[in-house]
Amino acid sequence: MKIAVVREASPGETRAALMPESARSLAAQGVEVHIESGAGEQSGASDADYIAAGAKIERDRNALLESADVLLCVNRPADHDVARLNSGAVVIGFLRPLDEPESLSQMVERRLTVFAMELIPRSTRAQTMDALSSMATIVGYKSVLLAADRLPRMFPLLMTAAGTIAPAKVLVLGAGVAGLQAIATARRLGAVVEAYDVRAAAGEHVRSLGAKFLQVDLGGIQTEDAGGYAVELSDEALDRGRALITKNAQTSNVIITSAQVPGRRAPLLVTEEAVAGMKPGSVIVDLAGSTGGNCAGSKPGENVELNGVIIMSPLNLAATVPVHASQLYSRNISAFLKLLIDDKGALKIDLDDDVVGPACVLHQGEVANDRVAAALATAAR
Repeated sequence: MKIAVVREASPGETRAALMPESARSLAAQGVEVHIESGAGEQSGASDADYIAAGAKIERDRNALLESADVLLCVNRPADHDVARLNSGAVVIGFLRPLDEPESLSQMVERRLTVFAMELIPRSTRAQTMDALSSMATIVGYKSVLLAADRLPRMFPLLMTAAGTIAPAKVLVLGAGVAGLQAIATARRLGAVVEAYDVRAAAGEHVRSLGAKFLQVDLGGIQTEDAGGYAVELSDEALDRGRALITKNAQTSNVIITSAQVPGRRAPLLVTEEAVAGMKPGSVIVDLAGSTGGNCAGSKPGENVELNGVIIMSPLNLAATVPVHASQLYSRNISAFLKLLIDDKGALKIDLDDDVVGPACVLHQGEVANDRVAAALATAAR
């Protein structure tokens, strides 16, 4: 079996799907690992590093794609790359099948078998494969550094000869992996941190990090699915949360938002009223820009100023920390790939496996995931 990794084509993408340490592990299983020259250079891995790990370096991208049994990628391959793959080839990566289901059409036509890393279930067995959590950890960390850089004040409490400097106050919206890492990072920098999440169960995690958990009575509404992800809420439930956020925004120097629902538009949490009530110089970092944003007035990939408040909506923050992002993602994807390899190094796909099955989007061109099938049906209307 031949595994291929090519240079990521998306603008600004610096991550590599496979790092030398993972390539070595796969090669030890009898798998051929072929890397396009330069694929790892922005993430700290040279061609020589891959060769030392037992991989082969290829300079002809098209030939590499045409001969691949499995293509590992960070982002969905471009159409011209998909066109080079043989019918029946396997693609594994972040593919956005719930957010952009129509983009799967060419993969269907090519009769590819496709696995989406974002669909890997949240289970004990799949923890080493949870790429969403790996990237969210980096995003949460980096979001606080962005905010600290733009905020015209320091985060920590300081006792100086010239007097006391009060600590910055940070409000984190969404206590998933990214939100929790943002809380931890802001606390390390010395800020006073509050957090809000629709899931009451998130309160324990927030408090364990030394932050105050803001709660609102949602009347017993179901706020998360069986996998622990937040679900889309009614307007009434969202309005209750927005009222609490608007009140606490008035005393916050920084707001970091990370609330997203898979396959849905991100919920609007920070209203125009909330932004207007913040002090000039305050900073909002909206991490949900790629799915519509949590903050009124935010623009994906841009920094906007409203009444002296800076609203940042960075995209692909994980790519700004390419070395560790690539290391984590490489470990995630190689751990998943090992479920598809038998003891002789050959490809063996078992859709009855409790990790492989849910992560499968297409099997030989046929839709294999109910959630993706529903998203395709909705997109076709």
